[in-house]
Amino acid sequence: MLKEISPHGGRLTNRLFRGKERKDLEKKAKGLKKIILNEREISELEMIATGCFSPLEGFLTQEDYISVIDNLRLKNGLVWTIPISLSATKEEIKYLKENKPVALSNGKEILGILHLKQIYTYDKKKEAQLVYKTTDPAHPGVAYLFSQGEFLLGGKISLINPPKHKEFSEYWFSPAQTRKLFKERGWERIVGFQTRNPIHRAHEFIIKTALEICDGLFLNPLVGETRKTDIPADVRMACYKILIDKYFPKERVLMGVYGAAMRYAGPREAILHALVRKNFGCTHFIVGRDHAGVGNFYKPFEAQEIFDEFSPEEIGITPLFFENAFFCRHCGGMATVKTCPHPEEEHFSLSGTKVRELLASGEIPPLEFTRPEIANILMEWFKQNR
Repeated sequence: MLKEISPHGGRLTNRLFRGKERKDLEKKAKGLKKIILNEREISELEMIATGCFSPLEGFLTQEDYISVIDNLRLKNGLVWTIPISLSATKEEIKYLKENKPVALSNGKEILGILHLKQIYTYDKKKEAQLVYKTTDPAHPGVAYLFSQGEFLLGGKISLINPPKHKEFSEYWFSPAQTRKLFKERGWERIVGFQTRNPIHRAHEFIIKTALEICDGLFLNPLVGETRKTDIPADVRMACYKILIDKYFPKERVLMGVYGAAMRYAGPREAILHALVRKNFGCTHFIVGRDHAGVGNFYKPFEAQEIFDEFSPEEIGITPLFFENAFFCRHCGGMATVKTCPHPEEEHFSLSGTKVRELLASGEIPPLEFTRPEIANILMEWFKQNR
């Protein structure tokens, strides 16, 4: 009998309604006051409903919000590091009342209902400082936070019309579905890998190293909202498909997308990413250098160090920490400082800026940095978007 890792909090949340319940809720929603959600809010509605954000059943109420900000835990003591909240403007809350449900819409159709429990104010600067470690609006997470409404709405949600995913439709799995697939494949030890960038040789090296001690890999690229300067999801997905097809044992890899927005919250987001992969059914999770970081807002290994603040039982998924990987000319292969004795002059690695410069000049990044098939995809995209 295969062992299965427990979801965070002990059970998977399911706030997606079908059948008669769905019809009744949809009928009810038509007569309610309405809030229009943006893309990020829509993705979070789905993440809550399908269990990715288990144990959350809705947007945080004030006690949970304050506890997450101050203590990195929900009010019941369960580890949770990022506030999942729904904001509203002064104008929007004029028509809302606590303990009265609200319809949630994408502007075209009703997606679900917020069973509104609380309307409360919050301190954006405090949230920015504690979650992102900065109040600088140059940080994309802080910029988004400062653009939000002045109030937060807390309460359980009911999803009745899930977002329709035309892109990557075959890669959208709920945690219940991935757990079933892992079981069917006979995987007991599953390593999750979070990515928002095209996979290069350093990523490939750490994934394959982790796969040596696990039965299967859950490659889980983020396809939610990212910075405009990040490479688009469709280009990244093309790179991942090539890599799986040519350089990985296909029977040991499952790729499924992660629909949430990127917050670039560094250490706190690394914990969230680990908990989400636990909900998907992963037993191990790769945490590399500057995980979920942006610019110079976090120290290189801060996202690994934060795990020391919690006991292994509280997190419930095993983090695998990796140093920065590089190609060593002397070794003739990929390595890290943990395995390579040679001086830095022998180490070959490229910054994102240098790679963009090479692509812009029509040069294919060298084999030591990325596979040629992936370099060709990136170069083609770069030519079309210069």
